[in-house]
Amino acid sequence: MYVCTRTSAIFLYPLHPPVASPISASLPDSMGTTSSVLTQYDIEGVQQHCHNLFSQHEIVSLYQRFCQLDRNAKGFISADEFLSVPEFAMNPLSQRLLKMVDGLNFKDFVAFLSAFSAKANMEQKIGLIFNVYDSDRNGKISFNDILEVLQDLSGVFMSNEQREKVLVQVLKEAGYTRESYLMLDDFIKQVFGNSGLKMEVEIPVD
Repeated sequence: MYVCTRTSAIFLYPLHPPVASPISASLPDSMGTTSSVLTQYDIEGVQQHCHNLFSQHEIVSLYQRFCQLDRNAKGFISADEFLSVPEFAMNPLSQRLLKMVDGLNFKDFVAFLSAFSAKANMEQKIGLIFNVYDSDRNGKISFNDILEVLQDLSGVFMSNEQREKVLVQVLKEAGYTRESYLMLDDFIKQVFGNSGLKMEVEIPVD
């Protein structure tokens, strides 16, 4: 396994969101009830909720995908249903992501995926990554937070001692110590320089 000691690299990870695919199905209402149609009013409301990062056609396709995942038409997607998506289940950070997506209704499902939109800016994409690291939602990332993610990513390919050594060196190069906390602004500064960051999902539309 190759571990890059560039500061930005330690904060990036492979994300493979559920990709929408056109299917024929009844569509659950975004508020939790069941409906056979997605009204123009609904579409515009969802589009506003995701800050217009998806087109109306994309939202309809995402709604179809949402219906496919929401097997019992409950109006929300459970953790088990998210794990039915192979790309999601195979992600080394799937358990962390599940904490963010479990129980999402359609509006929040689209809002979560909006960071993967080609229209999303770098701060929005990095903000999602920050939330993955900030598992306790206290608005800051500690040495242990980063170490836990590195453990998820490296698995058995690195020992705890190796992970700590790499992380200490990376933080030192960035001007931090193991006692430092990274706020969102700090996190953006460390990752923003990586022009190769790709977090996009293609949504097939009819």
